[in-house]
Amino acid sequence: FYLHSRLLERAARLSEEEGGGSITALPIIETQAGDISAYIPTNVISITDGQIFLESELFYSGFRPAVNVGLSVSRVGGTAQAKALRKVASRLRLDLAQYRELSAFAQFGADLDRLTQDKLAQGARILEALKQSQGAPLPLSEQVLTLYAASNGQLSDIEIPQLRDFYSRLRAYVRDNRPELLEAIASSAEMDRETEAGFKQAIELFLAMNRTGA
Repeated sequence: FYLHSRLLERAARLSEEEGGGSITALPIIETQAGDISAYIPTNVISITDGQIFLESELFYSGFRPAVNVGLSVSRVGGTAQAKALRKVASRLRLDLAQYRELSAFAQFGADLDRLTQDKLAQGARILEALKQSQGAPLPLSEQVLTLYAASNGQLSDIEIPQLRDFYSRLRAYVRDNRPELLEAIASSAEMDRETEAGFKQAIELFLAMNRTGA
């Protein structure tokens, strides 16, 4: 614990007299069989501002970056997020936590009611939205668009395997036809009611085009 503390003390904000700036410590720890409660992980977790827990099972299932949203924690919370992203992501953690619990339960082959099936389908849609192609980061505005589309329940007719392609084509459609919506978020980092209504309308129009094959 003492060694870990000394290492993290090297992360600091530099004085303005010396030019300012900051140093961020990012300790990387390999867990044994995914056990986050072991001695070394808990030591470091207790003296940092949170942790990103990467899970090999998620990685090999195609979920990359393979971040376990249930075990990853930020003590800074949503205050570090842009307001637009915080608005659309506010329910993601709860929805994904419910999805993981229900999917584990569903593995036992129990009969599932319609509400449970809908929650599983919604969680799967959000997971597809969080999968990122290697070397292809998205600007904030397109992150907001994708998460909004995944979380507002408009995509119930799209098959899960088709979603990643759908999200990509949706972003291209909005870039080409409603660029002012993306520009509004890029300039203010917020999503007001007008922009949200524009996103909803753009998604509805694109869905209609998708159904007709246009």
